[in-house]
Amino acid sequence: MAWSVADSDAAVKLDDGHLNNSLGSPVQADVYSPRLIVPFCGHIKGGMKPGKKVLVMDTVDLNPESSAISLTCGDSEDPPANVATELKAVFTDRQLLRNSGISGERGEEQSAIPYFPFISDQPFRVEILCEHPRFTVFVDGHQLFYFYHCIQTLSAMTP
Repeated sequence: MAWSVADSDAAVKLDDGHLNNSLGSPVQADVYSPRLIVPFCGHIKGGMKPGKKVLVMDTVDLNPESSAISLTCGDSEDPPANVATELKAVFTDRQLLRNSGISGERGEEQSAIPYFPFISDQPFRVEILCEHPRFTVFVDGHQLFYFYHCIQTLSAMTP
């Protein structure tokens, strides 16, 4: 599985050891924590599987427009890679849009959230925890929503 971040000075962290997620359950991840050139594309070592999570840490710009995080099955453009999840924060509308896609066909976009967690000029931490058959998304340690991905088997979500 590949992932990308499209925003300002994002720092992304994946950790190889066992960590605790926001609910206290053990998880597994790989660690990469240097400042990244954005947009950033990388690979998840061993692919995504239940118990792994992706952490994205950054600071919201003073006058933000949007920011996006995508988890894909590869980085092909033609044919387009399958998208397990794409999260897009739209600051002007205070929405966090979610979608996925298989073979270039996009699913139905979801936008309902209990609150918009991002504040101008403030740091944030997004955690995407892989469970089967969904991702649980946390922002600053608070569970925000579940997103049921359209990838049929997690084994397909490898680099």
